[in-house]
Amino acid sequence: MNLQNFSLLHPHDCNAKYSTLNKEAINDLSIDYLCEAVTTDAYEFNSIKQLLIKVTDNEDVIRYRCDVFEDFLNFPRLRDDLTALLLKLKDLREIERFQKDTESSSIWQLVNRLRELDGYVDCITQIKDTLEALPINSEGLKMLRSNVQAIYADSGFPVLKEDINETLEKARTLKSITLGVNLDNMLKPQAVGVISLNDKHFTDSGLLKRFMNFVDKKDELHHGTNVSGFTSFHTANPLTGSLGFGKVVTGAQNDVNQIENSGLTGADPMSDALKRVVTDILKRTVNNIKSMLNKYTNISGYSFTELMPEIIFYIRFAQLCDKIKEKGLPLCKATITPTDNRTCNIKDIYNIKLGIKATNGEDIDIVTNDFDFDDSKRIYILTGPNRGGKTTITQAVGLAFLLAQHGIYVPCSSMELSPCDNIFTHFPADENDTVDLGRLGEESKRLSEIFCCATKRSMILLNESLATTNVAEGLYIAKDVVKSMRYLGVRSIFNTHMHELARSIDEINSSVTGDSVVESMVTGVENGQRSFKIFIAPPQGVSYAKDIAIKYGVTFDSIKKSIDSRE
Repeated sequence: MNLQNFSLLHPHDCNAKYSTLNKEAINDLSIDYLCEAVTTDAYEFNSIKQLLIKVTDNEDVIRYRCDVFEDFLNFPRLRDDLTALLLKLKDLREIERFQKDTESSSIWQLVNRLRELDGYVDCITQIKDTLEALPINSEGLKMLRSNVQAIYADSGFPVLKEDINETLEKARTLKSITLGVNLDNMLKPQAVGVISLNDKHFTDSGLLKRFMNFVDKKDELHHGTNVSGFTSFHTANPLTGSLGFGKVVTGAQNDVNQIENSGLTGADPMSDALKRVVTDILKRTVNNIKSMLNKYTNISGYSFTELMPEIIFYIRFAQLCDKIKEKGLPLCKATITPTDNRTCNIKDIYNIKLGIKATNGEDIDIVTNDFDFDDSKRIYILTGPNRGGKTTITQAVGLAFLLAQHGIYVPCSSMELSPCDNIFTHFPADENDTVDLGRLGEESKRLSEIFCCATKRSMILLNESLATTNVAEGLYIAKDVVKSMRYLGVRSIFNTHMHELARSIDEINSSVTGDSVVESMVTGVENGQRSFKIFIAPPQGVSYAKDIAIKYGVTFDSIKKSIDSRE
């Protein structure tokens, strides 16, 4: 059993379909800002972003995620233990990359294979102990617990751990190598061979002194080549290759590897040859030890590393939610309703970006709102004053759907939603992107591209779209866009300064068939102050300006009174 097909983001054998947010939606929903708020690590940032921009409306997948995330949020120990586990998983990823290096020597392949197995055993053991100690409720984490329990039992981990320790100990027993060196008439090294492999280090530093004693005292010179304890060495893979100063010659005298001087320099060739000789020795040693690991060939730590992005995703968002809750802001687990309903009911929603700003120490007065999509209102024409919160609430709804459908707690006190299959946005274009087509042309092109992809299950968020200097042109296209959204059946918020568009909702609803009813929504002003509250009502028109004018004393009566008072 292994974890290769397991995921904490979707149930096993799930056939969910996924859509990817386009670059405009990624920008307009501030996905990078959200990812930066949960991590400062580049790898984690990219992993989280890639998961966040994939959208599915599969109800089972979303409920699965919601339950998994709730466990991560409810059990800090789970997050703490898995955070420690991330370091081991990262180490396994490094080992995986090393294992792919075909140039690595056999001894390093063995050592890293042992490290991999040892790390894998530790990971499985640690997560097993953690999951067994916690009253987890989610299907995903219960299944992970069952998998690691089965792996632990079926693979005989206690025996495996003993084998790993024994094997590593064998690999560490080689402490030194005894070499035999043939000299020429000038006493320069002519050939070198391996005499023995030793389990102890050489400790005598007087080798030169001994050598000189041999030269001075002929009676201490050995005759012949008989050496007590001589062990010849046969390479596992006989090689002859250039070493710069010389080359390895296999099959030489007494089957001992020899080094032939290249004649290029007078340098000692032994240093150049030693690496090759030792590597060949270790290949043989490794091959013997590897046979011990054959019974574990199906055990791989690599599959476990595939869970890294998912674990990081849940941990980092749970940590963010903890910070937001500490500020006294509401967060909740979304309730998922059938996708075909295309409904949504949210209480006390706010933009999570404001929550992030609050956690960063900014003094913000966050206003919450209630918001609904249902059979009587699926498309809102949102009007109100500049800086009255239109963009903030539009983005807040999109982010709430995105977070909920990834299982993350939502910035509100309650949320019931029918998932959407994708989120499309149409916010003001960068001036640099409108050079060729002009702003109206560029915005019209992007709208056309949205309608080529959107379905009745999609969400379309429009922010000051088609707001050109020619109001008549923008209004003409805007009406057709809203009619198209009604006909398609999408959920949408269209925030705009075109009050005439909001006044045309009866005309739009009656002129085209569809089950997405268009409604007018406004952001309010109370006593000349922007309240940032939204409510269903006809566009307020000049009443906003009147409230602001009275507050700041720029009505004709106020100005006249001020002028007269100076006379």
